[in-house]
Amino acid sequence: MAENIISVSQFSKYVKSIFDSEEMLHNIMLVGEISSYNVSNNVAYFTIKDDEAMLPCVLFGASSVTPPQLGDMVIVKGSPNYYVKGGKFSFNVTAIAPYGRGYLYEKFLQMKSKLEKEGLFDASHKKPIPTRCRRVGVVTSSQGAVIQDIINVTTRRNDTIDIVLYPVKVQGIGAEQEIVKGINFFSNYDKVDCVIVARGGGSLEDLQPFNTEEVGRAVYNCKKPIISAVGHETDFTICDFCSDLRVPTPSAAAETIAWEKKIFVDSVISIIDYAGMKLGETLDNVNKNLILMHNRMNRTISYACDKYSLSTKNAIDTSYLRLQNAFEIARNKVSEALSRFEIYNPKKFLELGYSKVYNKNGQVVSSKNDVAINDEISIDFVDGKIRAQVKEK
Repeated sequence: MAENIISVSQFSKYVKSIFDSEEMLHNIMLVGEISSYNVSNNVAYFTIKDDEAMLPCVLFGASSVTPPQLGDMVIVKGSPNYYVKGGKFSFNVTAIAPYGRGYLYEKFLQMKSKLEKEGLFDASHKKPIPTRCRRVGVVTSSQGAVIQDIINVTTRRNDTIDIVLYPVKVQGIGAEQEIVKGINFFSNYDKVDCVIVARGGGSLEDLQPFNTEEVGRAVYNCKKPIISAVGHETDFTICDFCSDLRVPTPSAAAETIAWEKKIFVDSVISIIDYAGMKLGETLDNVNKNLILMHNRMNRTISYACDKYSLSTKNAIDTSYLRLQNAFEIARNKVSEALSRFEIYNPKKFLELGYSKVYNKNGQVVSSKNDVAINDEISIDFVDGKIRAQVKEK
C-alpha cells in the first residue's frame, strides 16, 4: 500500500505533463458562449460554455482585444493548462474572435418578440405604483445583500412600512418555478399593496430564470402592481418588460415604495394648524359683528330716547334694559360657543393625549364592539403610530 503513495506535487506535475506532452491539445480552437468576463491587471478571466459543459479561460494581454459581451458566441485559440501550485485547470487563450450571438441571448430575443406581440409589454396594462404603501411583498432570496438593502433603505425612510418576504431561488434549476409561486402568492394576498421582484447582478445565465415565459406571464397576470429590480442597471430581462415599473437596483425599488414619513406627518400638522387659524379668524369675525350690532343698537336707542317724549322714556328704558339683558345672554352664549370651538380644536385634542384607533380593516373604532379579542389595531398619535393587539374588553 505504501509503495503506491505519491505526494500532491508529484500528482499535480504528472497531470500537467499529460497536457503539456499531448501535441493534439496545443493551439486548438474551441467555440462557446461567453457566460462571464472579468479583467484584472490586463489579464482576462472568463468562461465559455455550451449546453453541456463550461470551461474556465485565461487571456493575457486583455487590452489588445475587444472585450466580448455576455452571451456572445466566440472562437478561442489556445491550449489547456494545469496550474500545479494552485491546483487549477484552465484554457490559456492566445486569440479570441466573435462567432455570432449566443444561444441564451437568441432565446431572450425570441421570447421578447413573442411576448411583445401578445401585448404583455403594453403601457396600457401597467398598473400605477401606490404612493402610500403600508405593506410590500418581496420575491427574492432570503440570503445575500438584496433583501437587506431593501429592508435598510425602506426602514431608513419610513419605519412604518412592513416588508413581507417570499424566499425563492434566484438562479439555477427550478428557480423560475419558485419565482412564479412567489408572484402568484402575493397576487392573491390582500395584505400587500405592491410586489417587488428582485435579485443582484450576474451573468446572462444567472439571470435566465427571469427571462422565462413562465415568469413573464406571472408578472403580467399579477393582480398587484409589480416593481422589477433584477440585475444591474444595464441588464434587461423579460421580467422588466412585463412589470408595471422597472428600476435599476433593489435599493431603487425600496426608495420607490418608501414614502417619507416625516413629510406626511408635517403635512398633517400643517393642515391642523391651518384649520385652527381659520377657526380663530371666523370666531374673531363673529365677535366683531356682535360688537357692531351692539353699537348700532345703542345709537338707535339713544336716538329714540331723544325723539320721544318723557312719557315714553320709561318704556324705552325698560325695553333697553331687556335688550341689554338679551344681548348679555347672547354674549354669554357666544362665549360658550367660543370655548367649545377651542375645546374641539383638532390640535388641542392631540395635545391632550387623545388618539385615533383603527381596526384591522382600517376603519375608525368608536365602540368596543368594533373589535374582537386578538384583533390587530392601529393607533395614531400626534407624533406617530403604533400597532397593538386587543387582549381584553
